[in-house]
Amino acid sequence: MVKTPRDVTEAELSVLQVLWQQGPATIRAITEQLEPERVDAYYSTVKKLLERLETKGFVKREPAGIAFVYEACIARDELVGRRLQEVAETLCEGSLTPLLTQLAQHTDLNRKQQKVLMDLIDELAQKNSKP
Repeated sequence: MVKTPRDVTEAELSVLQVLWQQGPATIRAITEQLEPERVDAYYSTVKKLLERLETKGFVKREPAGIAFVYEACIARDELVGRRLQEVAETLCEGSLTPLLTQLAQHTDLNRKQQKVLMDLIDELAQKNSKP
């Protein structure tokens, strides 16, 4: 049985970041963002990364003339959530509490970030208190 990859490599992530920042793009446009000095040399690498991302279901492609336009099928927040859940499962027996506690304690949160976090906690508490 073939195991479906749950995550992306760092190289694949760099391609996804371009798609998140600029939206749908061709291989050449992505390559120009990643390696502007070596577009021709890096083109086939970006093509292979996009093929792998498409196989994993993280991007889709649409024909656009003689080229294809690629678009991310996963939002940045969704991938962040998947990665955090995987870390929680691996290091914290599935619990997000130790992970969130460590992030909050070891990150210098500014007032705005603290407010967002507190608002989220309040919102979750309200949802959980409804029947």
